[in-house]
Amino acid sequence: MEVLQSLFKQSISLEGNVIFVDVISGSLASNQDQTKDIFSDKWTEVEEMGDVQELYSFQRNWFLKLYGFEDEDGLRKFLANKESIIDTGCGLGYKAAWFAELAPHAVVIGIDISDAVLLASKNYSHLKNLFFLRGDIGNTALKDDTIDFVVCDQVIMHTENPELTFKHLSAVTKMGGEFACYVYRKKALPRELVDDYFRTHTHHISKDEMWQLSEQLTQLGKTLSDLRVNFNCPDLPALGIKGGEYDIQRFIYWNFLKCFWKDEWSFELNKSTNYDWYAPSNAKRFSKEDFLEMVNHNKLNTEFFHEEESCYSGRFTKTY
Repeated sequence: MEVLQSLFKQSISLEGNVIFVDVISGSLASNQDQTKDIFSDKWTEVEEMGDVQELYSFQRNWFLKLYGFEDEDGLRKFLANKESIIDTGCGLGYKAAWFAELAPHAVVIGIDISDAVLLASKNYSHLKNLFFLRGDIGNTALKDDTIDFVVCDQVIMHTENPELTFKHLSAVTKMGGEFACYVYRKKALPRELVDDYFRTHTHHISKDEMWQLSEQLTQLGKTLSDLRVNFNCPDLPALGIKGGEYDIQRFIYWNFLKCFWKDEWSFELNKSTNYDWYAPSNAKRFSKEDFLEMVNHNKLNTEFFHEEESCYSGRFTKTY
């Protein structure tokens, strides 16, 4: 308890592995409140899926790729000298639990704005070095310069102001510590326009309607994928569409409409991924220049940088 308290600005209390901060921040902005509700709904649905462990395994392996670790043992060695770790936007807590298992000497805190954090606290109550806090990752109540390894994986875009959230998480990173962060990448112009339209529209529809839309998008993705059609597309620089050989489903997915489909996953798991994209009102996308400007503005040094069609990610060291 004493070690945990030393990380926070305000007094805290514990109920099991759940942290309560005595001073509660003010009300959320409307988009953030909507995003909180969306992810509470999404993670509750996902936890009930029979193949959820496939998602966890995929995400852990992708994490290693996103942040420059050759394998799990490489991550374990990296965490060996980390005394404090936070997983911000932890969802159901499986990555926070992973860090706690790999670094049993460290205090690990999973933070999430949604109800998922309460599910996580029950599922991982056996890990005595793992704690959970329900709250806004842009205002964690943690002291500046306290955390050895700050993780914000696939989350910061869903906060009300990603730039301010990045600034806050950079601030709580300890001098000499590292901040790992992932942002959505801007895509072709038609896709960006459709995404913005959808997000405005879906802010006002019910959860049931959003799940129905996600099911329809998933069925479209599966139908296109089942065609097994490839073609060569010319460069269309004015639209931001890169030329080359495409599978028809991936061509539409990257350039026009998120209709995600992954053959190895169940229909329900694919559906939850499509829901994840269009349901939250907050989902900012970044260019490479935008992301690196944010890193430089917060005086972080780049230790590792990764880019792919969907995202940019990296590990950044705080040196001054």
